[in-house]
Amino acid sequence: MTTIKPVVRKPRADGFYPVYIRIVHNRKPGYIKTDKIVDAEHISKSGDITDPVVNEYCSRLVLEYSDRLNRTDVSTWEVKEVIEHLTTVDEEVCFSTYAKFHIDRMEKRGQCRNAKNYKLAVQHLERYLGTNKVMFAHLTSSVLKRWIEQLSASTSRAKEMYPVCIRQIFKAAIIDMNDEEKGICRIKFNPWLKVQIPKSDKTVQRAISAEACREFFNRPLPQTKMLSSLPELGRDVAMLVLCLGGINTVDLFNMKKANYRNGVLGYKRAKTRHSRADEAYIEMRVEPFIQPIFDKYLADDDDEYLFTFHNRYCDSDSFCANVNNGIKKICKDMGMEKENYYCAYTFRHTWGTIAQNDCDANLFEVAFGMNHSHGLRVTRGYVKIDFTPAWRLNAKVIDFIFFSNEPCKQGKAKDIDEPEDKLFRLSAKMMVYGRAYFKGEVLAEVTDTGFNTVQDVITALAKKLPADIPNGCTVHFRILNCDSQKEIVYERTKGKGF
Repeated sequence: MTTIKPVVRKPRADGFYPVYIRIVHNRKPGYIKTDKIVDAEHISKSGDITDPVVNEYCSRLVLEYSDRLNRTDVSTWEVKEVIEHLTTVDEEVCFSTYAKFHIDRMEKRGQCRNAKNYKLAVQHLERYLGTNKVMFAHLTSSVLKRWIEQLSASTSRAKEMYPVCIRQIFKAAIIDMNDEEKGICRIKFNPWLKVQIPKSDKTVQRAISAEACREFFNRPLPQTKMLSSLPELGRDVAMLVLCLGGINTVDLFNMKKANYRNGVLGYKRAKTRHSRADEAYIEMRVEPFIQPIFDKYLADDDDEYLFTFHNRYCDSDSFCANVNNGIKKICKDMGMEKENYYCAYTFRHTWGTIAQNDCDANLFEVAFGMNHSHGLRVTRGYVKIDFTPAWRLNAKVIDFIFFSNEPCKQGKAKDIDEPEDKLFRLSAKMMVYGRAYFKGEVLAEVTDTGFNTVQDVITALAKKLPADIPNGCTVHFRILNCDSQKEIVYERTKGKGF
């Protein structure tokens, strides 16, 4: 049972008494302070308030509180929960304030990079609405849809990332501020049930060929008046990224001496360490080829960091921006178009592409070397992994780029949407190898010259087919031009095509 009564407690220094609403719930008292005061003359000997104006105000407040409690089952609550319910149930909740609290909580959990994205999303939403005090009531489905439409018109990645961040903050707020069991509903609705978040645009394939890598790394650096050459930094860090399995710049910046043992870097990838059971741990051997550049940036012995990058730049974002500026200066000196300039991530993409195309690695091995989870998150969480296959693949990539002049296969494979080459010509002087397949089995073969057309080859193969193949059955004719190494497959039906 809950009793509600206006009371006074101790006097202030000026002699006036603040007025409180006393809440007694399950024999435990609590107090809600009002903005009213009374003097000693308006307090009876029994402690009751005799001021008619204050009594009228307090009576309305008691009626309001009683009505709220009658609408909610508070029998199992503590008195502080009752007071919180009475004082905050109708208070308009500020989304911006809660978002700041949520982002601070993420940073304390070590999710600093994700927190930065959340902060950018909130700032963009506040700029769109023209206020840094966005209320939850402002975020209706129609407002959010218009905001997302503006994002979609001007961004490729943020149109998905920013709404997802705002939605996650909204979900956390509903969990923290609403309590359906107690009838507390400070956030009245969830607008995201009616909002469709668009997908971000397809990631641009930044990989370049081995030939382009050789040209980039083997050309003279452009002249600069800067004491610390940005082109030199850009080239060296690009080399580190390419020769350490496509390592990210943020991981280079944050690398500690404890991560380097016996010529091997063992670290947790910053981007995914908080979202994977194995904390995105990988070990990569430093190959002799990259050791001089690796040693060039080593920090002093008394420094906890492995490299000197943190002495020049305040954080990993500043470091990455300067690396990219240095790379772009080299690209400009090479006469490249601005839209084709490289960046640090170019060389991570290049590592994976050359590993697959030119070093005979399958996609599983590439993903392993680049520290992707590749669908085995649970397994990686409890298996002690041997990383030497990634070391061997990294050494192959370095050998192919820097110790050979072989042309890269990149670009030779047809794009999915590219039309097939329809030109398949034969002449009597060309050697032809033809096979006829029925139900996956080779039933006829021919290797000869003298064929002028594809139909001549099909006719020669059809003559060798067994007579018991029923009419209407499909036979596949696979024809290889041995001189040009072009191959084509034709489908024919018995009784119509042959």
